[in-house]
Amino acid sequence: MTETSLPARSIIVMQHLEAAGVNTEITVLPDSARTAAAAAAAIGCDVAAIANSLVLVADGAAVLVMTSGGHRVDFDVLRASIGAQEVAMAPASVVREATGQAIGGVAPVGHPAPLTTYLDEALAAYDEIWAAAGHPHTVMPLTFDTLRTLTGGEVIAVAN
Repeated sequence: MTETSLPARSIIVMQHLEAAGVNTEITVLPDSARTAAAAAAAIGCDVAAIANSLVLVADGAAVLVMTSGGHRVDFDVLRASIGAQEVAMAPASVVREATGQAIGGVAPVGHPAPLTTYLDEALAAYDEIWAAAGHPHTVMPLTFDTLRTLTGGEVIAVAN
């Protein structure tokens, strides 16, 4: 995929990846991959190998939680894991402001400023995980270690 054939937000993601020395291919899917099930079906991987990007508000600050598509986040477990009193889904306006990207396409990088990031420990079980790449139609394969290095994310439990 040439950089010029990517959506603008995915080009920014690619630039962040290149600056970090990460060599991966951003793939443009024919249909939206806004859900883990849709992404897994399009890619042909286990839904649990999809790294869902959830922008949440934890004690008033936007945070990014990269969670396995194989389960739903348990907010009680998440609060305990990150030591927050309150955690809620961020409204679309906060997602866009914090990441520069739309819900369903939030990449782990390429944001205007780094976000505190938490990584679901369940993703470590996969040799290859797939994350959104800045647009609802773009995805990219990464290893868990690469995701952790790129984001500086803390590995936590997000579900029982």
